[in-house]
Amino acid sequence: MASFKCFIFAAFWIALSFSSMDVGLAARHLQQLPTIPSVPNLPKPSLPPLPSGVPTLPQPTLPTNPSLPQPALPSLPGLPSVPRVALPPLPSFPSIPTIPITIPSIPIPFLSPPPGN
Repeated sequence: MASFKCFIFAAFWIALSFSSMDVGLAARHLQQLPTIPSVPNLPKPSLPPLPSGVPTLPQPTLPTNPSLPQPALPSLPGLPSVPRVALPPLPSFPSIPTIPITIPSIPIPFLSPPPGN
């Protein structure tokens, strides 16, 4: 089933790449067209003139908002104090051992060559 989906995806990708090539070629052909002669001046449509006097609409009278007495709000109780928690100290990590950088010089015994007869 997964290989079928991969096949469909690959076919779609190939079709998309070929279609973009056609679009690129069409754009190139459009750029190579000769210039089109200009159109003679045509009369432009005009809008009718707006009326000079705009009538004013009557303004309605709005009733005044009666002021209502505000009820007294009770005072809010304070927040209780939260006790502080002391955390234990973090454990100390062991130190990382260091690796010696210098190579000790060890005498390497060389074998003597065999006697030549």
